Amino acid sequence: MWKLTRRLQPRINSTRWLIRNFRRGEAGDATGLYGFDNLKTAKGFQRFVADAIERSSELVSYISGMPSSPEIIKAMDEISDTVCCVVDSAELCRQTHPDREFVEEANKAAIKMNDYLHHLNTNHTLYAAVKKAEQDSNLLTKEASRTAHHLRMDFERGGIHLDPEKLDKANNLTTNIFQLCREFSENIADDPGHVDIFPASRIPRHLHHLLNPTYRSTSGGSRGSTRSAHKSKQKGFRINTDPRTLSSILQWTSDEEVRKMVYIQGNSVPHANHRVLEKLITARHELSQMMGCNSYADFMVEPNLAKSPKVVTSFLQELSKTVKPKADEEFIAIRDFKREKCGNPSAELEPWDETYYTSMMKSSVNDVDTAVVASYFPLPQCIEGLKVLVESLFGATFHTVPLAPGESWHPDVLKMSLHHPDEGDLGYLYLDLYSRKDKYPGCASFAIRGGRKISETEYQLPVLALVCNFSRACDSSVVKLNHSEVEVLFHEFGHALHSLLSRTDYQHFSGTRVALDLAEMPSNLFEYYAWDYRLLKRFARHHSTGETIPEKLVNSLQGARNMFAATEMQRQVFYALIDQMLFGEQPETARDVSHLVAELKRQHTSWNHVEGTHWHIRFSHLLNYGAGYYSYLYAKCFASTIWQSICEEDPLSLNTGTLLREKFFKHGGAKDPAELLTDLAGKEIISVHGEGIIPATTYLLNELRL
Repeated sequence: MWKLTRRLQPRINSTRWLIRNFRRGEAGDATGLYGFDNLKTAKGFQRFVADAIERSSELVSYISGMPSSPEIIKAMDEISDTVCCVVDSAELCRQTHPDREFVEEANKAAIKMNDYLHHLNTNHTLYAAVKKAEQDSNLLTKEASRTAHHLRMDFERGGIHLDPEKLDKANNLTTNIFQLCREFSENIADDPGHVDIFPASRIPRHLHHLLNPTYRSTSGGSRGSTRSAHKSKQKGFRINTDPRTLSSILQWTSDEEVRKMVYIQGNSVPHANHRVLEKLITARHELSQMMGCNSYADFMVEPNLAKSPKVVTSFLQELSKTVKPKADEEFIAIRDFKREKCGNPSAELEPWDETYYTSMMKSSVNDVDTAVVASYFPLPQCIEGLKVLVESLFGATFHTVPLAPGESWHPDVLKMSLHHPDEGDLGYLYLDLYSRKDKYPGCASFAIRGGRKISETEYQLPVLALVCNFSRACDSSVVKLNHSEVEVLFHEFGHALHSLLSRTDYQHFSGTRVALDLAEMPSNLFEYYAWDYRLLKRFARHHSTGETIPEKLVNSLQGARNMFAATEMQRQVFYALIDQMLFGEQPETARDVSHLVAELKRQHTSWNHVEGTHWHIRFSHLLNYGAGYYSYLYAKCFASTIWQSICEEDPLSLNTGTLLREKFFKHGGAKDPAELLTDLAGKEIISVHGEGIIPATTYLLNELRL
């Protein structure tokens, strides 16, 4: 029932654990990490875990007495809340804390809580109590009844209905899957690959700060002479082919041989993940069959809108057919542009050319200079943009509040409060936005504490952290975002608002705890605001002159936005199909995963597969979105429909914000996802396809001119 990939939560009529362990942290009032008193030191994680297990055990004993069905659901939700506060805090600490002792103690806490979760998941008394509560649905509120149903389903998806021997095997498989996912991620971090390039002049100067200098001996010079030996050293650069550096090299390096070398290396490591992925596919398949499913894809898709991998695959294949003609046209246009620029009428277009030439085409056709664009988006002004957005849409203020001593994990961290003049504080958001060594490498929203109703007069406010990796330029103390980074910031803020504006009775359904193929809709919806001049003109200011971003420049950005929309759509369909195929029904004999990926690329994209590359071995979405990557495309369709039918005409009005909040955000996952969508945007936003639901694609395809 309780899994590290699914965050739930529980309570009865006592809140003493919460009060003892969490304080809001007024300025000057010493507290612990994230406001938890236990976390004043790294060793505090041990006490944090012990207290959570003690409190949860008290609640298990209480439920064993079979109180009323409403009290069973309250107590179950408090168990989940108690456990998830520890699990989520440990995960955020592991990913962002600069102190290795804190990270190590957080790792230990996560492992111990995972063991305790197995104990809870196999507790037949809790399972019986939840089944009793579900049967007494007439005694429960609609949300409580839905919670009881989902808790029962979660128990069964954990295998509690199996005989003891099979349940023990299922638990071992779950533990093994967790360990394989961690190993896959660690391999990516530990082995990013590298290429040495000589001479240094082959790399654009503005990328030098991303790379490490290296030297090699050249002919001439005497080993006996320090001076002459020094003269015989040629400077070059070692390029670590991690995704971020790889992207920069592919975009800005004119030397095709350099691009080819880094592309091949970056898409061929880490080699150890071939074995890890094969084991992960096997373990997930075995687990799903124990649960009565044909495949892991069946197991994962069934609780969602799509209901079946057949529905997902049909949706993806139809999209692939729709976008192929336009994608082929785009491929030819890029190829012809390359031929013109390099003066070779027979030059072939290769995968390592895409980013370089599409960036150049966008800039030349739309007169977009990325450095000029970034000058209008200093990070502090972008945060002002988030403030303008919530005030316009929701009548709320988003302002900085003091951090108590011990609450933060780095001097760069800000703490923000979302405050409504009539309702008071709605929740808290930590902002950890700057890049630093050993920090989580991407951008994500991390839960710390979910929202839930404690009593008729008290609500537990949600707390979360928005983590990004924006870099300071080597020649400036001001962090300026390129427009894609602005879009990412608004994307993650959409996730954060989903949690902050949720007002569910139970933490089990707080914020982003919704069907997987709905979870990315708010983040995709809020990306649109990063492109809308009506908002941009209210915060985008030149970092030195204060000039408002010119509308002409925004129009140029918008012109470049969808120049290669079909190519990008193809890529996303390809990714989603890889995910479905790898975790779909398995053949009787072992298959070559790399060959399967290569064939899917040939079938569903306009681009060559480069022999010897194995891009999928660092596709980390296979871990947390296993058989669920299609949800990004579902979300894009939903968001496009909602933007065009509800938001676009007046995107910053209080009426628009009220509609979004009342019909969608406040419900979290407490209502059926299809009902949430149709209540907000009408029945045309979805359609029934076989046994499942697919999104309407009309708005998105029209938007992208496909």
